Amino acid sequence: MKINQRDIASGVFFIVLAAIGLWLNTEHTMGSARRMGPGYMPWLVFWLQIALGVGVVLVGTASGPEKMDRWKADEIGTFIGGIVAGFAAWWLLHSLGGYFAIGYNSLGCGILVGFLVLSIAPGWRFLGMIMVSMAIFALLLEQFGFFAALIGLIVASCLPEREHTSKPLGVLLCTLFLLALCWFVFIYELDIRVNLWPTG
Repeated sequence: MKINQRDIASGVFFIVLAAIGLWLNTEHTMGSARRMGPGYMPWLVFWLQIALGVGVVLVGTASGPEKMDRWKADEIGTFIGGIVAGFAAWWLLHSLGGYFAIGYNSLGCGILVGFLVLSIAPGWRFLGMIMVSMAIFALLLEQFGFFAALIGLIVASCLPEREHTSKPLGVLLCTLFLLALCWFVFIYELDIRVNLWPTG
């Protein structure tokens, strides 16, 4: 049997991440396909991610042999440091109360800090910054509105790629296009109730 360890590890990672997301999503109301609640779209995305993970694992059982590369010292250090920093930030901010005691704000900040630390190592940079961008979106959405959250997500996800940072006009045009597209799909067509602008 020709096993591709990278594909299998990636597929398992997708499945575990989606399972955690499904568990965190249990508090949100689902609604229906016609009248989506706040938990419907994440639920759908997490199940699609599980299906993708299963598909990647199945492909990995026959697409090898390809072994995983050994982690470098900086990758191990930032992996452990990211976990420690994320949990420490979550615990500290949650104990402060106020804004951080509301909903998942302290958890979102912990995830943000943990993945920022992880992205210090070049081997983790792309994955880390994608996760940072999703945490930024989640943290900004309720208080600063849909447009600010989407801008934060797009800009943060462009940061690790030098090609994007050297061409800010392309990032700006992509941001404007995605703002218009997301407004049309989610706000206009699906009528999802979310603040577009910062709340006073």
